[in-house]
Amino acid sequence: MIRRVLGTLILIAVLGGGWVVWTYRGPGPAAKSGAATDVILPKGAGVGQIATALRAAGVIGSRDLFYLAAKLGGSGRHLKAGEYEFASGAPMAQVLSEIAQGKVVRRFVVAPEGWTSEMVADAVRAQPVLTGEIETPPEGSILPDGYQIERGEDRGAVIAKMMAARDALLAQLWATRAPDLPLKTPEEAVTLASIVEKETSIPAERPRIAAVFENRLRQGIKLETDPTVIYGITKGRPLGRGLTMRELVTATPYNTYRITGLPPTPIANPGRAALAAVLNPPKSDELYFVANGTGGHVFASTFAEHQANVAKWRTIERQRAAAGSGK
Repeated sequence: MIRRVLGTLILIAVLGGGWVVWTYRGPGPAAKSGAATDVILPKGAGVGQIATALRAAGVIGSRDLFYLAAKLGGSGRHLKAGEYEFASGAPMAQVLSEIAQGKVVRRFVVAPEGWTSEMVADAVRAQPVLTGEIETPPEGSILPDGYQIERGEDRGAVIAKMMAARDALLAQLWATRAPDLPLKTPEEAVTLASIVEKETSIPAERPRIAAVFENRLRQGIKLETDPTVIYGITKGRPLGRGLTMRELVTATPYNTYRITGLPPTPIANPGRAALAAVLNPPKSDELYFVANGTGGHVFASTFAEHQANVAKWRTIERQRAAAGSGK
């Protein structure tokens, strides 16, 4: 009789142990829909709350086993809050490991260099995981970069991070600026950097273009830059065509063919390289640049040199137009 009872108890223990191992190491529950299950674990949640949330979401098959595994294994002290995406059928051991390692879902909103503040605000508004309404921040007040966001985060807080990043970088660069700049304030530096940003997509050219514009500012020569004219027309949205002569001669606060000095505000959000170029440009006597036909620019110190370079560019334009028309 005793042997029979012991045998039954041993069988139960073996079966129970097998169930524990299978439940912990074997395939977990299938996702209720799709290939994965999204779960948000709030800050401050204890092991019991996390286990309950996972069981309710259908990620694990046993709340109690998860709780015991986390407690006995020591990982319960290291479980991290955040948004997680667990693959359908993920074993409980894998689920516990991912939470202990903090393998949260990483979402980003990207503000590319040269985007206007309205374009960045639109990108933030388009993020479905964010909440709240936002006003468009001032032009040039955002630092272009990729910013990590979390589900449920306020859009205003995301914009505030972008603005704080720009303020911190600008303060650092302004403190170490060259001593003889024709710029009175950090905001003037941002305005000029935004023009540099829009004038070239070639990183190596930014310092040289910055030097050209600053030389012109020192001498009271108009900047005569197309991106400012476009901003006066579209507020920075792509024009989709070349500027007309009428647009070039029409007076607006942003038409640097008509005004002397800087426009009243930035025309985009300049990146780190453009800001650094403006605040520490190379020494140069160059006053002009024009497209060279290969995506970059050719520079000149005198108007005569510049006219020759412009003539070469016009020839390239005519050759391309002829090739495009099949002549």
